[in-house]
Parts: sequence; C-alpha cells; structure tokens
Amino acid sequence: MTAQGLTTIKSSHGPRETMDRLAAAVTAKGLTVFARIDHAAGATAAGLALRPTEVLIFGNAQGGTPLMQATQTIGIDLPLKALVWQDAAGETWLSWNDPAWLASRHGSSGAEAVVSRLAALLDEVAKTAAA
Repeated sequence: MTAQGLTTIKSSHGPRETMDRLAAAVTAKGLTVFARIDHAAGATAAGLALRPTEVLIFGNAQGGTPLMQATQTIGIDLPLKALVWQDAAGETWLSWNDPAWLASRHGSSGAEAVVSRLAALLDEVAKTAAA
C-alpha cells in the first residue's frame, strides 16, 4: 500500500545506520535536527513489539517560513519529518512527505520555488542516507 504524498526508497543499510546517515546528511546541509523519535523503543517500554521504526524531525526557518507565509496551516506538517522503518522481510526503508503534496494539501500557492528546493534537498539527503 502506498500512502498519498509519501515518497519511499529502499536503504542499503540497516535501520540504525540509515537513520544515523540521514541525521548526518541533514546536519551537513545546515539543517537542525529537532528530535529523533524511536517508536520501537517506546513500544518495548509499553510491553509491545514493533520492528525498527524511527522518525527524524528536522528543518530550518529559511525553508519552512516561506511555506507558512504562503499558507499558515502548513505549519502542522513542519518541521520536515523522515521515517526509517524495517519491513517484515527485514528490508530497511526511508519515507518522507513530498513537499509538493504538502503544499497541495494546504492549498498553498506562490511558494513553488521553495517547494522545489525542499524536494531536491529531501531527495539528496535521503539518497545519501540510503546509498
């Protein structure tokens, strides 16, 4: 099943290494890592099982503010997020929301250049992490 607006690529690395590589690539691009959320650890603490599932929340005001100036409700989807997860077969995947889909979801117009730059940036850091 493919979720609307979600881009997913296969990683050549395990979940932890993929996430570490993603965090390093994001930081190398001058973005701030705001949080790293380990859903599997949370599940374990609650006595539940969950394959590796971790979210990285990151961004900067230069990228996000123009989108919120165009349509303030997009702030619910910012900062940017990426999900590293392992499927039942043991394969590792990296997923993120397509900035163009986010802009469309919020009816944003006039921020196409920012959306394009964010999409290129996400594609680059994801490929760096997964390669």
